[in-house]
Amino acid sequence: MRCRNAIVPAAVTAALLLAAGCSSGDGPSPLGTRTPTSSAPASSAPSASQSSVPAESAAPATGSATVTGTVATGLDTPWGVALLPEGDLLVASRDTGGITRVASKTGRKTVVGTVPGVSSGGEGGLLGLTLSPDFATDHLVYAYFTTESDNRVVRMLYDADRPTGEQLGAPDTILRGIPHGAIHNGGRIAFGPDGMLYAGTGESGDRGIAQDRKSLGGKILRMTADGEPAPGNPFAGSVVYSYGHRNVQGLAWDSQGRLWASEFGQDTWDELNLVEPGKNYGWPVVEGIGHRSGYVDPVAVWHTDDASPSGIAYAGGSIWMASLKGARLWRIPLAGRKAAAPPQAFFVNRYGRLRTVVADEDGSLLLTTSNTDGRGNPRSGDDRILRLSVG
Repeated sequence: MRCRNAIVPAAVTAALLLAAGCSSGDGPSPLGTRTPTSSAPASSAPSASQSSVPAESAAPATGSATVTGTVATGLDTPWGVALLPEGDLLVASRDTGGITRVASKTGRKTVVGTVPGVSSGGEGGLLGLTLSPDFATDHLVYAYFTTESDNRVVRMLYDADRPTGEQLGAPDTILRGIPHGAIHNGGRIAFGPDGMLYAGTGESGDRGIAQDRKSLGGKILRMTADGEPAPGNPFAGSVVYSYGHRNVQGLAWDSQGRLWASEFGQDTWDELNLVEPGKNYGWPVVEGIGHRSGYVDPVAVWHTDDASPSGIAYAGGSIWMASLKGARLWRIPLAGRKAAAPPQAFFVNRYGRLRTVVADEDGSLLLTTSNTDGRGNPRSGDDRILRLSVG
């Protein structure tokens, strides 16, 4: 549910319209891109995103995305997707709380188990999944999910040799107390190139907590694999990495280790942000590009009807962004810290709502639909996972 509150000044809107370009993809281009002007504080973590890197070539202004096959069909509210070392997938069902293993070559589905304590409803349930960086030896799967009292992050031992449906160990909670609600639960988790675990959270409909650094809602969090504040975090003793977010459901790192995040706007602007430690991304004071001192503007914005962005991935010099309400896949070509050209849209309304996009090691992308989530119109075979060749 979106309610118009933040106001974009007329001058900003006019500037965005003048900056708009025509996409060579099969949909309209969004209304603007911008290079953030603020820099990271000296006290922030010494991560790859802050290191000195050589000059980069800009990604081509236009690219391609082609569906080369369907990996799986008949999935129930798929949300998080984790790639196993041998190429198979673990897929979380938001509404059932179950995790299914999908064979990447045959599409065969095997029930791994159900995560206890998941409370589904609205936008909550079993959300993000990721594997431990040491999965080959510790066999740990991390999950972000909604309970009756909060959102939390847990880890579970995965033993594929156990009987079907009994392959998950008991969840070990590493972080609890993330605010929950019928809307804006965030939910994406991923290990970064620094080996730390990142989580995108939402403000659960309580907008003010996004500006409260003591709250875990409306933030991007950075923690150790045990759920402790990561070394070098910008706020002492806190897992908060950045704040002023409305609802973050996409996290990805580019080839230089910079963190990018997608964010749902309200009625006006959805965002792609370049995330730096300790920075304030504006919500609820600013939505979209505000040119307001103390707040970081997004690199790209979209009208909410064209996006409502969830998962993102980095491949071929571009960020690829799955859109729910917009029912399309966006390509945002990068030139270092900014967009190299107006974003390009693919598959507009062809597959319905799109939730998660994951980069495979072979350079292809995996894209999940989200038509069984209560807001879509399921088609025969939904929900599904598609494999894409991109360039």
